[in-house]
Amino acid sequence: MMAESYYVLERFSECERMIAEQIEVMPTKRRAIEIHKERNNTHQAKDTYSELKLIKEKLEDTIRQLGLLFGEVEMVEESVFCTKLYASFKEFNLMTPDYTKLIGVLKVLKNKIPQNETITNKVIGRLMNNVKMGYFPTDLEHVKIIKSALVFPDCTVNVLDPCCGCGLALEMLCMGENATTFGIELDESRGKEAESRINRVGFGSFFHSGISARAFHALFLNPPYLSVMTENGRARNEKRFLVDSMHQLMKDGVLIYIIPYYRLTYDICRVICDNFQNISIYRFSDSEFSKFKQVVIFGTKKNKGDGKKAAEKLSEYALQPERIPMISALKEKSYSLPETPMTVRDFRGAVFNLGELKRQMAKSKSTEMFFEKSRVDSMEKRPLLPLNLGQIGLIGGSGLINGYVGCDKPHIIKGRVIKEIKRRENQDEGTLTETRVNRMLFNILTPDGVKRLA
Repeated sequence: MMAESYYVLERFSECERMIAEQIEVMPTKRRAIEIHKERNNTHQAKDTYSELKLIKEKLEDTIRQLGLLFGEVEMVEESVFCTKLYASFKEFNLMTPDYTKLIGVLKVLKNKIPQNETITNKVIGRLMNNVKMGYFPTDLEHVKIIKSALVFPDCTVNVLDPCCGCGLALEMLCMGENATTFGIELDESRGKEAESRINRVGFGSFFHSGISARAFHALFLNPPYLSVMTENGRARNEKRFLVDSMHQLMKDGVLIYIIPYYRLTYDICRVICDNFQNISIYRFSDSEFSKFKQVVIFGTKKNKGDGKKAAEKLSEYALQPERIPMISALKEKSYSLPETPMTVRDFRGAVFNLGELKRQMAKSKSTEMFFEKSRVDSMEKRPLLPLNLGQIGLIGGSGLINGYVGCDKPHIIKGRVIKEIKRRENQDEGTLTETRVNRMLFNILTPDGVKRLA
């Protein structure tokens, strides 16, 4: 099995390799263009320029990613350096004759990338949050502000939290509202605590749970942060939870997505902008933002479309978090939950949950019916027609007429079946035939004594 390593450190290594390669390649490509021009190889010169342009685009993306990674490990100065370099590099003219200054700046950036052995204890401490499964409960004061932006309809709404923790945030969000709350929690101890606050709780991994699609009016999503690289791949939890859980949200349902600002990568922003409209973003108050760098993103579910331009604009906030409006600027009642009653037909966690089983059994009539004595069993039963001798034998042998019989002369009857061997001798043939037969016996205790019937 492949050993775990931190995603951010793997990304640092990849970015370093990318920059090191392009430091060598870019000047070479630029000189090749001049050589082709001198030889009047116009077509080859254009092809080389196109290759150089693609390299520039990859480098832009690498610089951008580095800025987010520096922010993730709290290397503030390096993150600011990347932001400024990104803006300058976008304006760089590829036909500049001398690349010396550009290469020099890229080398400075490369040297700023931390190596595994140079990561500080502070950074390691932050990366070690995976010991707690990336669990950072949402501050309840911020949940109150988030709730103020929602309008709950008169009908009962379904609200899902795929990472509900101990259930405090979801409880606060829906407190006093006509809402049924649903939560999934990986940690069993937190899940059991959530059962006292949330209507229905599923245990285990959200990704292996069974939940009805398009059945929820709102999705409160604060996924675990800082996933690790494992043998299963490199997908970040922030994106995995968003991609998988948004299918549970009905059309016009409200997304409430809480992540660190440095996770506003273009791919995540593209998922949001392709599938949601009326998107807005706010950062948490300074005291809370300084701890976890969290922002909250709102949006309403729409039919999937092309959100490329909107994603580019949204992703720019990651490079300049100071531009993100403070959550205090969030307008009240700005997002209405759909007025569409919906039944959640399927909701089960990946792990067997005794509490959820009890809840379902309490709602079901099957248990009561299972233990209920049949009315027919308690009735006095009489045959429609008199019984013949064979039927009496069967009933007696089965034990149904055993016991006390009340009449003018009460008696106790006990029937039983015995096996007998009947022998028949054929003297003419000199043979003996034995046949096993069942014989019905009745022992009857009467006031006059015991009688036997055969």
